[in-house]
Amino acid sequence: MEPKKFLFVSNDALSIDSAWRIFKEGHDVKYYVGEASERDIGNGFVQKVDDWNKEVDWADIIVFDDVLGFGTPAKRLRDNGKLVIGGTPYTDMLEDGRAFGQEELKKLKVPILNYQGFSDFDEAIAFVQNNPGKYVIKPDGEAQNYKRLLFVGEEDDGSDVIRVLEAYKKVWSKILKVFQLQKRVQGVEVAVGAFFNGKKFLYPININFEHKKLFPGNIGPSTGEMGTSMFWSEPNRLFNATLQKFESVLAAEKYVGYIDLNCIVNAVGIYPLEFTARFGYPTIQIQSESLTMPLSEFFYRMAAGDDFEIKVKKGFQVGVQVVVPPFPYKEQKVFDAYSKDATIVFKKKNYDGVHIEDVKIINDEWIVAGSSGVVLVVVGSGTSMRQAQTQAYNRIQNILIPNMYYRKDIGDRWSDDSDRLHTWGYLRSS
Repeated sequence: MEPKKFLFVSNDALSIDSAWRIFKEGHDVKYYVGEASERDIGNGFVQKVDDWNKEVDWADIIVFDDVLGFGTPAKRLRDNGKLVIGGTPYTDMLEDGRAFGQEELKKLKVPILNYQGFSDFDEAIAFVQNNPGKYVIKPDGEAQNYKRLLFVGEEDDGSDVIRVLEAYKKVWSKILKVFQLQKRVQGVEVAVGAFFNGKKFLYPININFEHKKLFPGNIGPSTGEMGTSMFWSEPNRLFNATLQKFESVLAAEKYVGYIDLNCIVNAVGIYPLEFTARFGYPTIQIQSESLTMPLSEFFYRMAAGDDFEIKVKKGFQVGVQVVVPPFPYKEQKVFDAYSKDATIVFKKKNYDGVHIEDVKIINDEWIVAGSSGVVLVVVGSGTSMRQAQTQAYNRIQNILIPNMYYRKDIGDRWSDDSDRLHTWGYLRSS
């Protein structure tokens, strides 16, 4: 493909790794970061700009990397003839409005878990008292960014949920203004995702398993993500029963990009939990590692509406988040004391499988940037999940960052999950 001009637009520099990889493939890249505390991310890797609107005419293709209202300008630019990867106001709402996403699933006759939306803590407490059971507290709207507010109940009578709601009422009422109580079910948590070219889904699809808790064994506070294992697949029962039903809706929206639906599945059925109507992080870093075609070609052809098969490696991928304090919390004093400008050292100059997140370059050295403490995604591939896992962790052993930490069990769930998913028939090709 001839060199193209790529403009990346981001609030928090989430797509910096994709931008850097496309730059290394020989294309012109400009990158905009909206959040002031994150603007040093990517310095030294790609060219940065202060006003993305002034670069629209320059760009051959524009990539918006998250929601947070970017669906509106993405749709406007696409309607005006620009090649754009990004959402629409509708797809923004699929992710930002949990209740909206659930209702859209119901419209397409996709079974969902019972849930109730609340804006009053006393009403929510009374609901649990009158309807005892296990529930999940799910923040809605902007409060979804506070991962620590997600609470998964364990008590059969809901007493633990009631206690947490009473505490939230005292401490979080100014932030947690809207939330859901969703019935909890047991099963395998699995996500099905696919890329959309404005007209139809591109194949193969992606099956992935997120690991959101901070510590091994799925213990501790919820984070944005600590790692993901995945593989590519032809359309299967899980996809056909959920995402595939949205093809005509997404085509009417002219949506371009990735869309993912996280689900709980068991022997009884499939229960969708939440949409990600954008690139996932670290999902896109892991997916780009598995491509056998240039990332730039993939992005450009998808934005142009081409119908093509995504060329990917066979087998499995495991991606591990490498983080530093104060992750998963936002504490500027802690970040400044323990992590700001920390050096990232490679024992051997081997960057295979290493994908950047909050990183910048100073005097040819990689340095921790931003403020969140999310530094790298290290990815391994293999013909088995165990091989992919081994390669990822061997690569991490080559990296030295003061105070770095990561989970050491990403991919372990597959040994049990695969048996159940195959037994229930959800991975069977259509």
